[in-house]
Amino acid sequence: METFIVDPRQTTPEEMERGMRDVKLVFGINHTMPYTDEYNRLVKELFGENLGEGATVLPPLKGVCFDRVKIGNDVMIMPDCLMMSRGGITIDDGAMIAANVQLISNNHDLHDHQLLVCKPVHICRNAWIGAGATILPGVTVGENAVVAAGAVVTKDVEANTIVGGNPEKFIKKV
Repeated sequence: METFIVDPRQTTPEEMERGMRDVKLVFGINHTMPYTDEYNRLVKELFGENLGEGATVLPPLKGVCFDRVKIGNDVMIMPDCLMMSRGGITIDDGAMIAANVQLISNNHDLHDHQLLVCKPVHICRNAWIGAGATILPGVTVGENAVVAAGAVVTKDVEANTIVGGNPEKFIKKV
């Protein structure tokens, strides 16, 4: 797993411009009627080539660094998803992300709170993340796995399993 440190105090003008672009696009997405040509154009502009065929992203959407998000084919992302994407987020084909899910790929350093410690989040094929769940940095949710509503996932979830709770605990095999 790739871990890297980012110092926001050293943001380049290009990074600042990309961040402002994302904020404007997210505002537009959150204030445009879904399933319209305008809405689809804004979502496509935000995610670019990283948005798979048949993927649906419903508003409101929140987050940062959307250029580091890869969304597969036929993915469903329900309203109020938070994507803290500095460390990268990959959502594979057929995954379902319920409402109010937080995908967090970065956290602050314990010694210098200005630094961001970044680790990618990976939601594998056909995984289902339940409403209000939080996926923390460095976590991979395996293929066909289910994360119960409200769970806080601190470590990898094996394929074909169900986890729930805070912190997550194994519930059963699918």
